[in-house]
Amino acid sequence: MNRQAVVIRTPSGLSGDMLLTGLSRLAAVSAEELNGIVASIGLPALEGVLTVEPHSVNAIAGWRANITLPGEHHHRSLAVIEQLIVDSELEPAAKQLAIDTFTVLGEAESSIHGIALKEVTFHEVGALDSILDVCVAAALWARLAPSALFCSPLPLCDGLIRCEHGVLASPAPAVQEMLRGIPVYGIDSQGETITPTAIAFLRAAGALFGKWPEAEVVDVARAYGGRVLPGVPNGALFCLVAQAD
Repeated sequence: MNRQAVVIRTPSGLSGDMLLTGLSRLAAVSAEELNGIVASIGLPALEGVLTVEPHSVNAIAGWRANITLPGEHHHRSLAVIEQLIVDSELEPAAKQLAIDTFTVLGEAESSIHGIALKEVTFHEVGALDSILDVCVAAALWARLAPSALFCSPLPLCDGLIRCEHGVLASPAPAVQEMLRGIPVYGIDSQGETITPTAIAFLRAAGALFGKWPEAEVVDVARAYGGRVLPGVPNGALFCLVAQAD
């Protein structure tokens, strides 16, 4: 009997919206089902804001999330976000993965700022789009219910990142904290390649980093983000694979 796993290859990086895009294609959810997942989060401001649409980069077809959100400047604590997830209508496995993802993020922020975990307040990560990315990706992951997640080593580059804390060096401090134990390599580009949301999800889902696993490829999906990096292959490849027991 075969078991299914997910493989992600990230030649130009990975973001939260790319995660939900790739997983939505592997899970083969309809637009109505995707809207249902968003509605189950329980935040009215999120309803009707997400579509996953065909998109091409360098004549290579794939998919990209189109997210239209109202502007907001809420700073949410980890406890507030956890309670939001607990109170949602997401299924239990999705709730746990979403909470685990934000906990990984919170631990990184706690270390960066030298404060207790309960004192951590999220800024960009606490915004609606990050809650959307994490919760939808967690729901799709729970729907797929894979036995494992295999990911390529992560690409990094130098450059500047502008955020609420000012101008920071790439990779962002939160990403720096979460990189421990993960294989990386440099690419000839500038700026942010791996977002905190993406790396936190990978860690929470127990990703195994390295080469392709021995498996049969069942399905593939190409996911694009909002940026096109010059000089490197863009997008991330998501594969559903079958492995022999």
